[in-house]
Amino acid sequence: MNGDDAAVYSVTVQPAGWVFAAPASLPLLTAARRAGIRLPSSCRNGTCRTCLCESRHGGKVAYRIEWPGLSAEEKAAGSILPCVAHACSDLVIEQPAASLLPRLEDANG
Repeated sequence: MNGDDAAVYSVTVQPAGWVFAAPASLPLLTAARRAGIRLPSSCRNGTCRTCLCESRHGGKVAYRIEWPGLSAEEKAAGSILPCVAHACSDLVIEQPAASLLPRLEDANG
């Protein structure tokens, strides 16, 4: 683990306005799920693009795989793949299809 892995960033999911903590050591998709937020996903390895969303306001992410399924133009425009993207700063992501996961007590009545 490198020193940056201990950092924790704030991620806001728009348009809902939900905020979750994103440790640099976890992909954004995993951090969101731990916070009770479901982002669309399928492959979880950066190839299917189901989770594709936009990072707004200049937030930074890093990928720990050689080449995620994004073109250079998409990266430059702010597109990210949360299933394999790790936060390197506070972020605002645009993902209208995000939803809240049911809470355990809600599921049990």
